[in-house]
Amino acid sequence: MRFPAAFLTALLFAASLAGADFSARFDSLKATATPAQLYALLYDLPKGGDLHNHSGSERPEWIYAICTDPKRNGGDVFYTRARFSDAPDAIAPAERFHNLRQSGYDRLAPAARAEYVRLDSLTPAERAAWCDSLRLAQPGEGREVFFNVLWPRRGQIGSNLSVITESLVENLKAFGAEHLAYVETQFDVQGVTDNAGQPIPVEDAVAFVKHRLAQPDVAATGVVVRFQSSVLRFLPATEAQIAASYAFVDAHRDLWVAVNLVGVEENGHGYPRRFLDTFRALRAKYPTLALSIHAGEMDGNDSHIRDTLLLGASRIGHGINLIHDPDTLLLLQQTRRVLIEINLISNRLLEYIPDLTKHPFPEYLRTGVPVCLNTDDRGMWDSNLTDEYFTAVKTFNLSWDEIVALGRDSLSYSFLQPEVKAKLLTEYDARVAAFEKTYGFNAATTSDALAKLTSVKPVTYGYAKRIWRLEFP
Repeated sequence: MRFPAAFLTALLFAASLAGADFSARFDSLKATATPAQLYALLYDLPKGGDLHNHSGSERPEWIYAICTDPKRNGGDVFYTRARFSDAPDAIAPAERFHNLRQSGYDRLAPAARAEYVRLDSLTPAERAAWCDSLRLAQPGEGREVFFNVLWPRRGQIGSNLSVITESLVENLKAFGAEHLAYVETQFDVQGVTDNAGQPIPVEDAVAFVKHRLAQPDVAATGVVVRFQSSVLRFLPATEAQIAASYAFVDAHRDLWVAVNLVGVEENGHGYPRRFLDTFRALRAKYPTLALSIHAGEMDGNDSHIRDTLLLGASRIGHGINLIHDPDTLLLLQQTRRVLIEINLISNRLLEYIPDLTKHPFPEYLRTGVPVCLNTDDRGMWDSNLTDEYFTAVKTFNLSWDEIVALGRDSLSYSFLQPEVKAKLLTEYDARVAAFEKTYGFNAATTSDALAKLTSVKPVTYGYAKRIWRLEFP
């Protein structure tokens, strides 16, 4: 939603008069609200940006609906491996419900083809199992399943341009319902193919995405979206792929705003200093191009965050191990030039920090390191951004000022074009003022404020149901 300038001014003036005491009201709400009421309040909360967002953010139910609808998937047909000539236990986990497009299915040998069935022919029970196969749905599933089973199992889903674009739109609609202003997601169109398996020219793919984002249903979400181009860090040709991403982003700076190195850091082939000469050479060739790079998502101590800063990153994805590098931590506290993208649920489910009470997030937040909350691969976690805020508030007793700062910093440290960023920041302040007015100035007591939550209709997924037993009609 976009607000007229006069309305923004009026809201901000009202906030200066009536919102000054909202911090105390928020503390009262935290102390008084039931878990369901607090969740509803945070669902209704104006949110800034989700800056750490992968293609694993699309819920399997959305993917299934798109892949089985020719009007949304570009007329393609999808198959999944659901019948086995051998005992199912003898099949590698990543091959169970492995997915192919028609062109891939047609290239299979007859014996292999017999194990694949059309996705739209699955029984309801099989469909539920298929959806669960694309997320961490069972206790004990951690990073091994996430990195080595879930991603390979997706198979050819990600090569269909219509599917990945429609999945993005579903994500924007869900984020809009959570009152998010901005998504900066990792989205690439290099490597997409048509229904015959032939490469789609990059400029045609870009035009397709732009056309879809210009449609009324996307505008109605109220969410601004920009893209990062991501590169797997541990491949033999990573340097060449970084150079290709630089060239692509430089040529499409209206929608693509950054390059990101992704992938398991424990894989020794992707250490940051390997790419120092590559990034320096590209900086000599291209005008400033933003970098947000994964770093510090490892067990134990390492120097990856410091070395990633040397690569030129101005945002760090995860940053867990910063707490073990006091010199770099002090640098980031004092300069406030680099933001850490915090992903609480991801860190818990992938067992980098199973006990979130030990997460360094509050130390960063309360010692001057800019931070924001993000969803990472929320479709695979079966979660949403409200889950991240609820986790942070319940675990770390966030104050109202801290919550507002998280949202502001998520916009301030975004890679948006300056004029768009300034507009979203002004609108964010107005939306916060309106929220304070609703649950503060316009509610005489805390009980009155809680009563207003009956009109809020949160959407919860599996994570909130399993962890907090929260489910809304």
